[in-house]
Amino acid sequence: MENDNQNIHKVIIIGGGPAGLTAAIYASRAELKPLVIEGYQAGGQLMGTTDIENFPGVGEKVTGPQLIVNMKQQAQRFGTEFLTTNVDSVNLAQQPFEVKAGDKTLLTQTLIIATGADARWLGLESEEKMKGRGVSACATCDGPFFKDKEIAVIGGGDSAMEEANFLTRFTSKVTIVHRREELRASKIMQEKAKNNPKIEFRFNATVEEVLGDTSVTGLKLKDIQTGETSTLECQGVFISIGHKPNTNLFKDQLELDQKAYIVTKANSTVTSKEGVFACGDVQDHVFRQAITAAGSGCMAAIEVERYLAEKE
Repeated sequence: MENDNQNIHKVIIIGGGPAGLTAAIYASRAELKPLVIEGYQAGGQLMGTTDIENFPGVGEKVTGPQLIVNMKQQAQRFGTEFLTTNVDSVNLAQQPFEVKAGDKTLLTQTLIIATGADARWLGLESEEKMKGRGVSACATCDGPFFKDKEIAVIGGGDSAMEEANFLTRFTSKVTIVHRREELRASKIMQEKAKNNPKIEFRFNATVEEVLGDTSVTGLKLKDIQTGETSTLECQGVFISIGHKPNTNLFKDQLELDQKAYIVTKANSTVTSKEGVFACGDVQDHVFRQAITAAGSGCMAAIEVERYLAEKE
């Protein structure tokens, strides 16, 4: 394994989504010469997003992958280096921190973690095929595309109720599909959904297949009590069964919350380890938007700049 001991980076950024790329833009403009290890699946959740209309300054609309390309080119223009490989391990026991990626062992004074989170999916072939064609995991991102349409929300927790209520602003009907007899959501969120005239429920039902060729036409549901299958007609499906933060590299090295998100100080990207900062969806399970990820990436870069200035 090649050792880059001669070169101790001022900052390494792990992750090439909107949080990591914004951090790179700010860090490179501050002459910190950041290295972004973007991973083989660079771009994060935006890579599966078709049209983005709510990111300020994009005009008509832009695709997720194009927005990532724009951000990356901007970061490169200011001198950011990129390494397209996955990080195998990090050692935060002492500074400089050690990052092993592919055949390289890299050393850095500070680390910005922007590894994001992945939406949990049902794991169906038909679901994979219809992503971006009516299957989504983000109501805030894609709800407005379903004006006056009938859609389904899969899930039974607070976020599923919240997304269903939000989607009724645009859609004609929302059917919440849940595999159990009772919802897991808090009482207040359940009441909101049950009192919404546009929301219906299908309990004890699992999704067997997402129907449609070029766009979603419905769901094949299975009643888990009787085993019978039925078709629910709908033009969109929102999967709301939770997110999984990409924090395996940092277990036992950083403070994580109960859902394995990195804990950061209030109004800050500072983690439990001095010199390590976290931004984007890896530490945000509330908003999960490209713009909030970008905002916290900006915060991380500014905090790194201040931290290094104080050290010097």
